[in-house]
Amino acid sequence: MSIKRIKPGPRMSQAVVHNGVVTTAGQVAQNAAGEDAITQTKDILKSIDSLLAEAGTDKSSLLTATIWLSDIQLFNEMNEVWDAWVDKDAAPTRACVESKLASPKFVVEIAVTASVG
Repeated sequence: MSIKRIKPGPRMSQAVVHNGVVTTAGQVAQNAAGEDAITQTKDILKSIDSLLAEAGTDKSSLLTATIWLSDIQLFNEMNEVWDAWVDKDAAPTRACVESKLASPKFVVEIAVTASVG
C-alpha cells in the first residue's frame, strides 16, 4: 500500500495518508504565534482544513482529535472556536489536556485523524 506524505520535511511530515486514513502532526498557530487562544485556534483549524483537503477529505470525516493547551484555563476560549468549527453531525472522539508546549508563543496545539475516501 502506498503512503502519501503531505508537506514532508527532514524531521516530520505535516500529515500522512495511508490505508484510507490521514493523520496530522500537531498543528500550532504559525500565522498567529503569540496571539490569544481564540486567534491561535482559528489559525490552527484553518491549517487543519487545508491539510485535510490536500489529503482528499474534510472535517466531516474526523475520527479523533487531540488538543494540548498551555494552560487549561484556556479551555473555554479554545472550545468557543472548536464548537463553531466542528461538524456537529460528525464530531470526533477528543482528548484535551494541559501541557507545556514547544514554545511559549504557542498556547494551543491540535492533531487530528480522519477517514479518507
